[in-house]
Amino acid sequence: MKVDKNFFLGKKILIYGLGKTGISTFKFLNKVADVYLFDDNQKIKKKIINLNQLLKTKFDRIIISPGIDISKCKLSKFLKKNFSNIYTDLDIFSAFYKNKSVTITGTNGKSTTAKILYDVLVDQKRDARLIGNIGNPVLSEKKIEKKTFFVIEASSYQLDYSKIFNSKYAVILNISADHIERHKNLKSYVNAKFKLLDNQNRKSFAFVKKNDELINKKIKKNKYKQKIYNVDTLNIQKVSNQLKNKYFASEGNKENLSFVLKIASKLNLNKAKLLSTLNKFKGLKYRQQIIFDNKNLRIINDSKSTSFASSENILKNFNDIYWILGGIPKKGDKFKLSKNKCKNFKVFTFGNYNDQFIKILRNKIKVKKYKNLKSVLKEIFLKIKNEKGKKNTIFFSPAGASFDSFKNFEDRGNYFNQLIKKNFIHEK
Repeated sequence: MKVDKNFFLGKKILIYGLGKTGISTFKFLNKVADVYLFDDNQKIKKKIINLNQLLKTKFDRIIISPGIDISKCKLSKFLKKNFSNIYTDLDIFSAFYKNKSVTITGTNGKSTTAKILYDVLVDQKRDARLIGNIGNPVLSEKKIEKKTFFVIEASSYQLDYSKIFNSKYAVILNISADHIERHKNLKSYVNAKFKLLDNQNRKSFAFVKKNDELINKKIKKNKYKQKIYNVDTLNIQKVSNQLKNKYFASEGNKENLSFVLKIASKLNLNKAKLLSTLNKFKGLKYRQQIIFDNKNLRIINDSKSTSFASSENILKNFNDIYWILGGIPKKGDKFKLSKNKCKNFKVFTFGNYNDQFIKILRNKIKVKKYKNLKSVLKEIFLKIKNEKGKKNTIFFSPAGASFDSFKNFEDRGNYFNQLIKKNFIHEK
């Protein structure tokens, strides 16, 4: 469905969910439409429409935030009844702006790939903007010109309820089982990701992982109009050998790099400047971030990891490691590395879901459980003291959601860093 800004101008619109996305949507539409607000949290200090009044009102459009699950929220029945009127901030963005954009989704690597591509574009003097799931809502950007190019990170939550959002360049990095508790089944999760390709036209381009079983299966079942590039993530040795940046040594980051290189080629970017940017890239906070490194010890903070697949991307590069996991394991999540690959892993879990992690790993790795993260680190540093003559690696990659004990993965990552800094590094 092709629409313009008139699809939203002057309409009676309900914005449901008043986090960062909802507030930015309100600010964007408030002067051009008849806007009403609602949130399940009635303590929010905004002018929220009364629930009884809301249920009696006929809205032209309903904009819901990514965190809203229509099967579990307060307006569940109302939303299901009015499902055809539900849209997202991504849809509004598409209606108002016709700028070129690259939209990146996938189970793992979205934020990192988006940030690398953004840095590359900025270093080549492009007016690039980094928006979406990475933290800056799509409707919060200012001073947008015709030449402005958007790099958008899109989660399955954002794509799931979108209807008209489209991007000239669409990227699906990889797909493995994730967020099943929200999407109900793997098929629905895959379909949410493929909204990116479904809404493209013949003049668009899509980049997908060549050797991804779920992606290939979906593409074979559908006749897509756009040009689709199959990105070979296993064959970038020639370029990676030109890089001095250790960040791209892991399998996951080589995968991210493969997509950046392919997209950069399509955008006709300068290769020398591209390599310069890649060599400077330091990574994002709490995503395979090396926070300490000397001749005896390396500590990696990968708090962003909320699934086994994301942790596996770096575990594949090690034969000997102290791996710390914890949080809330994802429904249906599986650990795919072989038992032989894990024979020298020392694995520790903490928190209220210890037994679930142990159950998932029981046939491959012996796991020790602890009440909290500080106890885990105390045990690991005691063991390291007795292991002289080799370099040890502590890998904090929880493979579970953070909401059992923390506000988000950033809060969890910061807590880990503070524990290391205050209690352990001075011992080395």
